[in-house]
Amino acid sequence: MGGSFGASGRIRVWETAGVAKKQKGSSPEHWLAEPEEKDFLAAANYLSLLFGDEEVASIVEQLRSAPAIQREASDLLRASRLELLPETDPVVMKNLKKVAGGERLSPVLFVRRRAAQPLIVADGYHRICASYYLDEDIEISCRLVDSP
Repeated sequence: MGGSFGASGRIRVWETAGVAKKQKGSSPEHWLAEPEEKDFLAAANYLSLLFGDEEVASIVEQLRSAPAIQREASDLLRASRLELLPETDPVVMKNLKKVAGGERLSPVLFVRRRAAQPLIVADGYHRICASYYLDEDIEISCRLVDSP
């Protein structure tokens, strides 16, 4: 059971026993081993709005050689401070259909700034959201580098 405070200050209790939750790890592997070239180009385009040309070139080069890591969808959304897009978002739906059809998605590309600042999703925000709908605790393949 869970609870929350109502307007009167009393705790309201609700039953969650009948709510189905997916088992951690219940979703099949749906990630490519390597990001596609278009992902690095999209990352560079986005990052060019935040950094200068030399910094963007350096970050993208680091992303190309960064090792793959796995992080949970819920943690990535929290660390980036981005809201979960609706399941009806056209790009989220497109990614869900890809996974349902057996296609694999490209790893997500992240840039970490100074401590306590949100992660920058350089490319893959919609893929995070789609994966969250498969299972909020699903491990997402990503690459993470520090900003210059």
